[in-house]
Amino acid sequence: MATTAVTFDRFGDVADLSLRTVETDLLDEHQVRIGIAVAGLNPVDWQVVESETLAAAFGISVPAGFGNDFAGVIVETGRSVSRWNVGDRVFGGARGAAVATSVVLDEKHRSLHRTPDGVDDLTAGVIDIAGRTASAVEAALAVREGETVLVAAAAGGVGSILTQLLVRAGARVIGTGSAASAEFIRSLGAEPVEYGPDLARQVRVAAVGPIAAAADLHGVETASTALELGVPAGRVVTIEAESPPAGVLPVNGSDARPGALTRLLDLVAEGGLTVPIAAVYDLDHFSEAVAHQRSRHARGKIAITTNTAS
Repeated sequence: MATTAVTFDRFGDVADLSLRTVETDLLDEHQVRIGIAVAGLNPVDWQVVESETLAAAFGISVPAGFGNDFAGVIVETGRSVSRWNVGDRVFGGARGAAVATSVVLDEKHRSLHRTPDGVDDLTAGVIDIAGRTASAVEAALAVREGETVLVAAAAGGVGSILTQLLVRAGARVIGTGSAASAEFIRSLGAEPVEYGPDLARQVRVAAVGPIAAAADLHGVETASTALELGVPAGRVVTIEAESPPAGVLPVNGSDARPGALTRLLDLVAEGGLTVPIAAVYDLDHFSEAVAHQRSRHARGKIAITTNTAS
């Protein structure tokens, strides 16, 4: 059997990504084959291509596939599989493999989940990394009702989910972004401020009171501003900082509590959470999707579809 997949043979440049037909092995007795309907992009996807060191940390060596987040349906099961049936809708993460028409995973793969009723493939297919990260950051911030929280990159994939979670928890959120993202950030329930050298002054004006906690979802500029504004280091969280300021809490998706994704998709099904989709590309235009994601200006998530999404 063959799959069409985005792959690369050397590290260093996302321009080396290519769409190829790849022959796949027969299933082992405990494996399942998933027909992928949607794959979601994250910064770590292209960072892995550019960094052999980061790739090694995830157990990826070349030649390799690309992407992590996916949603689709079980199309084949190994002879001893008991957890899944052909036709089951599933979602999750397949590191270095998801941007493809199919992927093979062990039936007990830790990032393979059943898609809840009431959730479409487009939403389920982009939530694995961003959802786990937003959930982990929310838990680390430990926000109490009525507190004011500063969120950097509030319009991004993680930020758009986190902002909604904090608002649901009763926090007042000040979200940083570009001027063009202001209305989108406001639609999430936050007060927008523009990032840049004037950030501290803007936050003081918008907050009209103390900032209790902060989440820097891109670098350390907002984390440093939060410390300048008097936020205790233990209530400042970063997710993409190689050298965060002393005392702040580095967090990533692996820190999410068990059941975090189920909770988020239950909220989606109930109408209590939206996972914003900035753009959808078909598989033949994956390079445009990658460029869009790498621009860091997407309002929400970038998705790639094989045109079989439900």
